[in-house]
Amino acid sequence: MGALSSWLLVSLACCSPHLAAEEPPATVEVHWNNVVQVSRTKPSLLFIGTPKTEAKSPLRLPILKAVKDLNLDDVRYSPCNLYPRLDIPELDPPTATSTSWDFLLLDPEVDDALRALAGHPVIFNFSTIPEWMIKTAKPVPYPSDPDQPISNYEQGDELRDPTYREVADYYVRVANWYANGGFTDELGKWHQSGHHYKIDYWEVLNEPDVEHHFSPQAYTRIYDTIVEALRKVLPNTKFVGLSNSYPGGHPDLFEYFLDPRNHKPGIPLDMISYHFYAVPDLDEPADAHPFIFFAQADRFLEVTGYIETIRKRLSPATGTMVDEIGTMHADDWGQAKTDYIYKPLPASYWNLSAAVYAYVFARLSSMGIDVATESMIAAYPGNFASIAMMDWNTGQPNARYWVLKLMGDNFHPGDKLVETQLSGGPILAQGFVGPDGTRKLLLINKRDRDLALNLPEARGGKVEAVDKTTGSNPPSSAPIKADQLQLGALGVAVVTLPR
Repeated sequence: MGALSSWLLVSLACCSPHLAAEEPPATVEVHWNNVVQVSRTKPSLLFIGTPKTEAKSPLRLPILKAVKDLNLDDVRYSPCNLYPRLDIPELDPPTATSTSWDFLLLDPEVDDALRALAGHPVIFNFSTIPEWMIKTAKPVPYPSDPDQPISNYEQGDELRDPTYREVADYYVRVANWYANGGFTDELGKWHQSGHHYKIDYWEVLNEPDVEHHFSPQAYTRIYDTIVEALRKVLPNTKFVGLSNSYPGGHPDLFEYFLDPRNHKPGIPLDMISYHFYAVPDLDEPADAHPFIFFAQADRFLEVTGYIETIRKRLSPATGTMVDEIGTMHADDWGQAKTDYIYKPLPASYWNLSAAVYAYVFARLSSMGIDVATESMIAAYPGNFASIAMMDWNTGQPNARYWVLKLMGDNFHPGDKLVETQLSGGPILAQGFVGPDGTRKLLLINKRDRDLALNLPEARGGKVEAVDKTTGSNPPSSAPIKADQLQLGALGVAVVTLPR
């Protein structure tokens, strides 16, 4: 192939003469022998237990099949904090004569999830602290109907037990229920579960910076106390800390938590985690969202770089999970209001959101992040509908699901990211070389218009793509018979090059 043996030339030109005059062709050069990073990044999934995953729900089986078919490691499983009765097995404090321990509603959903994820490492996150353990002006009620959401259950910013032993003991009992066959309650009574699940990771709380506004010092003490107790009953489990909602706003949290001097001796710092959502303002029009979402993604990735600098300086052996990645419509923030009405999103929104995930995944792979988790399976109106990966009426996966499957089927830890240069064009292009030498090119169209690509080295290869033409269907797959390729609007494509 002459000069093309070490790099791939891709010319991009818009389909109309008018746009071509305004947008000159771009060029991608892939230097296949110049490795810049060996990927550690696993594409993964946030799986939340909700009424949609209950046994009586018609979506239960489609959801479980979709999760199983993804075949992903390090899925983050958590009951939903909007439904206390589906989330918390001890909703009331113990008395002198009784306790309120009850796993009747929680168990079927956990069992289903772990069967769907069998054979894969799973991250457990039983994040919601029972409110009776928190100092509040008055007791916090919860609905008697387990399927009725409550958005203000989590209140207060201080645990009632200043030693944090009470909350640690609670999580030890939950862990023993699922990993060790049962537990002894506060009154000395044995509760037998029969469960002996392997718990690969335990994440300590979820977004504690917003759910209870814990300070870095308070969260670190809570983490240490819980992990110290859990290690005694889960000796082979790794622990994930922080689960930060807004990493760009809390540099002090990373500086404090990642400094081993701020922890008890022997407490492991196996992993940290944090989250990213691109969110437009209410008055920003939909046609501006591609520009807004990708700009916010770039800002998040800059913040990730700063966090990585802190981590490498203070605790280089600690891994990183970005275990919620998504886009969100501003309307979702009004879902708790009594006058909330879901406004259907345009079909192209799901393609845009899918492209943003693929973009963040690719960039995190180049930064050595361990896990990139798309959020979330089974969202619906009233529970952050705009991060759904399935139609909440039919169970049909949408473009967000299919792009995650495309990433999981094609890219894995151990892949070599090679030098890929782009001059112009609103795309991301990244070359990957698999352990067996397979060469793949990930292409992401950041705009809502088609782009034509010249691919002189790709003839005889194949392209798989998710774009506006595929809708809610699986990725298209076609052989590349010419030296050109059409990259669809908001498309995510994987080109497998001929050997």
